Amino acid sequence: WVSNGVVGSPAFAAYDQGYDVYLGNFRGLVSREHVNKNISSRQYWKYSVNEHGTEDIPAMIEKIHQVKTAELKLSTPDIEDEIDGDQPYKLCAISHSLGGAAMIMYIVTRRIEEKPHRLSRLVLLSPAGFHDDSNIVFSAAEILLSIMAPILSQVVPAFYIPTRFFRMLVFKLARDLHNLPAVGGLVQTLMSYVVGGDSSNWVGVLGLPHYNMNDMPGVSFRVALHLAQIKRVGRFRMFNYGSASANRKAYGSPEPLDLGDHYGLIDIPVDLVAGHKDKVIRPSMVKRHYRLMKNAGLNVSYNQFEYAHLDFTFSHREELLSYVMSRLLLVDPNSKHQVNQMVAKSERKEQAEASK
Repeated sequence: WVSNGVVGSPAFAAYDQGYDVYLGNFRGLVSREHVNKNISSRQYWKYSVNEHGTEDIPAMIEKIHQVKTAELKLSTPDIEDEIDGDQPYKLCAISHSLGGAAMIMYIVTRRIEEKPHRLSRLVLLSPAGFHDDSNIVFSAAEILLSIMAPILSQVVPAFYIPTRFFRMLVFKLARDLHNLPAVGGLVQTLMSYVVGGDSSNWVGVLGLPHYNMNDMPGVSFRVALHLAQIKRVGRFRMFNYGSASANRKAYGSPEPLDLGDHYGLIDIPVDLVAGHKDKVIRPSMVKRHYRLMKNAGLNVSYNQFEYAHLDFTFSHREELLSYVMSRLLLVDPNSKHQVNQMVAKSERKEQAEASK
């Protein structure tokens, strides 16, 4: 979101338009800087997409809510946090890939729990969630993970480079490849084949500063298994714990919650964007989201660009920046008017209580 600097990055573009910008990130770093310093590797990596959507995103959004309401109270002391379900600010979410799937999960589960999700609009760039139309490499990985899950889950808690020394070597190699166009081009071609021919700049991404020896991301085995489950059943479902009793404990039913069947609960506009050259999440899978949402009566739009998977965030694409900004502008930005309404409601409420 910020890798192209102040000119070509979505986060800076939104800030230049006058928005407050908050950058969220999922758990998944190999760092040991946890609240619980003694947490084991197996304990830390024991999470699926479920935890991204039901724990990570709620924590981010509640923190944003605290910050925004505290700021507004400084300028408008009489304002209340929330009155009749209204909040004194508008919040839009822009998500890519796995973040898009987790954001959908967040809204659906919050609506089921009858808790406020605090969002006014979703912009989902090549969102995950449906994966049955994919290449042979992903199909082979899905079969392997599904068959070997009982064994691998005990041996491999996550896919990551385990020591600081080896992470340093990988980071140094990626930087060297970036500086050697001929060799880097060969590795880029090989990596593209591994992910089904997607032409994203995979070598360039690995050379970014945040892919370093201290903060190199990893992938939880459960996240990979969750995506394999979704691909196998052809439905956007929450994590299958492997038995009817375990699922019943988590969801109250023997089968995982099918999120696609609950798209009708989404009560805000959604903008879906696909990449024509995206071989990781193909346009047909983004259209699947669109059809389900449209059939559920949502205010949903679909657009498609000539992008590969990582182009949505890593490449400088002026047309994408313009499109995303145009979708954000559809949300009423007149927060001053909204705050005045909130204060007026608060005053009326106080007067009503005083007259009782």
